[in-house]
Amino acid sequence: MDGYKLRTEKKKEQIVKVTFELILAFDANRISIAEVAKKAKVSPVSIYNYFGSKDELIRYTILHVMEKKIEEYEEILREDISFHEKLGKIMFDRGETFKNLETNWIQSFMDDAGMKEYVEEFYETRTIPFFTRLVDEGKKEGCIAQHISLEAILHYIQIFKEALGRPGFFTHTSPSVLRDLDHLLYYGLVGKQ
Repeated sequence: MDGYKLRTEKKKEQIVKVTFELILAFDANRISIAEVAKKAKVSPVSIYNYFGSKDELIRYTILHVMEKKIEEYEEILREDISFHEKLGKIMFDRGETFKNLETNWIQSFMDDAGMKEYVEEFYETRTIPFFTRLVDEGKKEGCIAQHISLEAILHYIQIFKEALGRPGFFTHTSPSVLRDLDHLLYYGLVGKQ
């Protein structure tokens, strides 16, 4: 990669990093291109050149974060630790991530048609394969019952996904209930053994 492309990529990374920090601190609707540019130490024109609009910048940022998170979780799966330790690391990270996001913002993000389409594609191409590997590993270690089919587990996950995608779900659900639902997804009613 030549120097110009490298500088461009570094600028884009900085813009995305600042945008996500601002999303966590405030709300996507309260963020301005001028504020992102100032904190990222770039010109607003650069942001428009790279991303086109504030909406595209936010969409790109969220997609980038989703990609990075799944890569982190896949890396956890490759670690030489027990299944329970892996699950604990993933659960802790998911809890920390969701704790910092505003529920109203998550709902507006889920209501965006373009994002919904991308999330569906991401679910099919990245999330399902990740959960398939997670389940296989859990079964190998005896942490997930052998008699429960992968198909049943994927249906279970789909039920959660559909509930989260309902209009108004995040607006009417407290952060503590969201954490409880996340716990139920991974540990079921019995909880950790």
